[in-house]
Amino acid sequence: MTIVSGQRAVVVGASRGLGRGIACAFAEAGARVVAVARTAPALAELADSNPNIATEVADAADATVAWNLIDRYEPPVLVLVAGANPVMRALQHQTWETFSANWHTDVKIAFSWLREALLKPLPPGSRVVVVSSGAALNGSPASGGYAGAKATQRFIADYAQDEARRAGLGLTITTVLPRMTPFGDVGSRGVRAYAARTGQTEEQYLQQLGKLLTPQVAGSALVELVLADPANTAPGYLLTGAGLQELP
Repeated sequence: MTIVSGQRAVVVGASRGLGRGIACAFAEAGARVVAVARTAPALAELADSNPNIATEVADAADATVAWNLIDRYEPPVLVLVAGANPVMRALQHQTWETFSANWHTDVKIAFSWLREALLKPLPPGSRVVVVSSGAALNGSPASGGYAGAKATQRFIADYAQDEARRAGLGLTITTVLPRMTPFGDVGSRGVRAYAARTGQTEEQYLQQLGKLLTPQVAGSALVELVLADPANTAPGYLLTGAGLQELP
């Protein structure tokens, strides 16, 4: 467990939902976690839960934040979970501003942090995980540009891995696509919207999703991923309540 125990792990978007579960899992595995988010009270509560967690209150979409924190911590583990809550409306009820919201946050976060990881660069052997969404595979007609933004995060991660390989940096960059889950703001809004769209109750809609992805399952899965041999690590995985499944 040398890549985790005693090592620095920066988790961007750690104040709630899957990000919180991921931060807690790395802290419990012995990592010195730096939890990054904009919400100070939620971060303070998270830090109180485990002495291995320190916090940084910051806007992850600010490119200077990416530069500053990567320069300061040089984390051998970097997990990007942060993003905007999409506006859940049918296409004709979106405005361009609501439709494009995730392009200005989620995509910018992936671009800014991966750019800095390459420019610093992070230490050889470092692991970077970009948490995208299962919507990147199947679309999401009630969330504007969300699915396209999440798919673009995956492209950016692939581009960054190729550049790291070309430069001989020794970085492993992986995209994880979680299935919809009610354990978080984005997922809970999605469940409400799609249940209404299909004329179901939220309970009925959740039943058809099968085993639900929890923050605890997400955290365990990402620790397992970071501990895996880079030579056997795929570029992308679907993450469900049953764990990680390699993408074709």
